Amino acid sequence: MSDQFDPSAQPPAPAPTAAPPAAPAAFPGKGLGIAGIVLAILVPLVGLILSIVANSQSKKAGFANGPAKAGIIVGAILTALGVIGGIVFAIAGAALFGNIAEMCSQLGPGVWEVDGVTYTCS
Repeated sequence: MSDQFDPSAQPPAPAPTAAPPAAPAAFPGKGLGIAGIVLAILVPLVGLILSIVANSQSKKAGFANGPAKAGIIVGAILTALGVIGGIVFAIAGAALFGNIAEMCSQLGPGVWEVDGVTYTCS
């Protein structure tokens, strides 16, 4: 009577399976690249420098770092625009204050109104 079911018999143990593949290791510079692009928008020069460092680290490890490259581009553009804006602001300020100084040298101390513009000279 070997065809009968034996309730005390245990099912065979499952065959061992291969270990799940390891998750890909985070590559160097990934976090710096993300921080670099965020800072490139907020503080362009700092973000540019950080993105360059992140890209360098990733390149040495053999990885492409998209956020770092984007941070370099955004940081470079915004830094250049900031420099250009600073130069324009300085030139405009020098012209404005130069005009005030010239008017005050002609008018002397006091409060003067010339062509609808009030000058306060000391």
